[in-house]
Amino acid sequence: MADQDVDALLQAPSNDEYPTIDRIPSSYNPLHSFDLAKGDQKHYQQQYGDMYFLRLAKLKPAVEEIAAEAWGEIETAGESIRRVDRVLDVRQGELCWVAGTIYMDMPLKPNILDDISKDHWISAPPPREKYISPSGQDQIMLEDESGRLRLIGTPLQISTVVTGCIMAVMGTENANGDFEIIDMKVPDLPRQPQRWERDEASAVLANGNGKSSKKEQKERREGSKVAIVSGLGISGDEGDTLTLDLLMEYLLGEACGQSTQQEIGNISRLIIAGNSISEGTPLYSRDELSDKKTSKKYGYDSAAYNPAPTQRLDDFLATLLPSIPITMLPGEGDPANISLPQQPIHPAMFPRSRNYSPMPGSTEPGWFDSVTNPWEGDIEGWRMMGNGGQPIDDVFKYVEGEERLNMMENLLRWRCGAPTAPDTLWCYPFQDKDQFVIEECPHVYFVGSQPTFETTVIEGPTGQTVRLIAVPKFKETGEMVLLDIDTLEVESVIFKVFNDS
Repeated sequence: MADQDVDALLQAPSNDEYPTIDRIPSSYNPLHSFDLAKGDQKHYQQQYGDMYFLRLAKLKPAVEEIAAEAWGEIETAGESIRRVDRVLDVRQGELCWVAGTIYMDMPLKPNILDDISKDHWISAPPPREKYISPSGQDQIMLEDESGRLRLIGTPLQISTVVTGCIMAVMGTENANGDFEIIDMKVPDLPRQPQRWERDEASAVLANGNGKSSKKEQKERREGSKVAIVSGLGISGDEGDTLTLDLLMEYLLGEACGQSTQQEIGNISRLIIAGNSISEGTPLYSRDELSDKKTSKKYGYDSAAYNPAPTQRLDDFLATLLPSIPITMLPGEGDPANISLPQQPIHPAMFPRSRNYSPMPGSTEPGWFDSVTNPWEGDIEGWRMMGNGGQPIDDVFKYVEGEERLNMMENLLRWRCGAPTAPDTLWCYPFQDKDQFVIEECPHVYFVGSQPTFETTVIEGPTGQTVRLIAVPKFKETGEMVLLDIDTLEVESVIFKVFNDS
């Protein structure tokens, strides 16, 4: 696209008047599904085990309905397959089915001893790329409030299962007390809202006359695109500024000719999907701390803080914001809480960009919207959901393959945005409701900080269609993703700096 404007950038000055290019406005209606309580209302004294029971209570009716429809008419020896309420009600030699929560008993999974080692300043072992045991010691369990049942069988070898997903399994218990699976079912994709459904309902409530401007919105925003980028990895060094400047100038229309500027004007919003800042200063050991001779004032060590990354990110955002609205999710390396759901990065980190944030107490989103991770909301009427990559990176450790899109599809079909939380993924201990349960199917599901750019479309049992987008790390690949709002087609734009030496 930009190759057509090479000659236009190297031409003599002209007295011709250039047309004014306006950016297409963005219809933006975020949900606040993952906002945590403030101040004293947020605490961590409660147990994490309640999350699994809340998840099972929410998803068990859905998976049982699917299982009953699939297996209800199957008969063996003139008898239909019996449904049992609890895993401990399974009887040896009897063909039956039961629903519960999967638990992966894997010796290589991290345990509490690793955390104790860190607390005592002991050098912890490096993180493992996979939890799978090469000696075959891993076991798959199905559990509920009554107990656990070990699962075996061919379906487990050809399907993806991880700790925390809700499933119904059909089979029989053998002489060893193991449940041999013949078939298995998952909750599958939930109901998917229609485009503009939530915006239209809000407009009806606001107008009070039963009418909305749905048609006008669709006509006005035809041709709109959304840009998604992840893993900027800003460190403040001079080496990471050139590619970032190319991205900034492209989004502003400064690094291209008029034909490309028209295309860029269709980009109505920029989504930054986590890891905008490179990881912070590593934790010093006790010996390293004793050797440090830095002076402290009021307990603050100025040598341990580098303001350059956040300042560079603030400058980057402040340059873009007059032209394009931005939604920014935190990531694993960003200055936010480490446990999911990560809360928005504090406005104090952006002294220049926070001028575009909503006023305190306002319910309307600002031009610059610093949001949670995970996040969901409506953009141009489409339901979008995304995260900074931690749930997929954790599921990756449970399975043998490396198909990230397959993992993303499984998360949606399990109806859980972070199934391995809280087992191996840090999260807030919810007590009343598991916020990671997906109650409405998105139209677009994006995951940031992935190794490569990938995309596909999956379909659900009742006609749902979801566009899956794996967004790569910009610092490593130089790729930005463009989502066409009209067709939900995806393309990538690559920024590279060529070195002639």
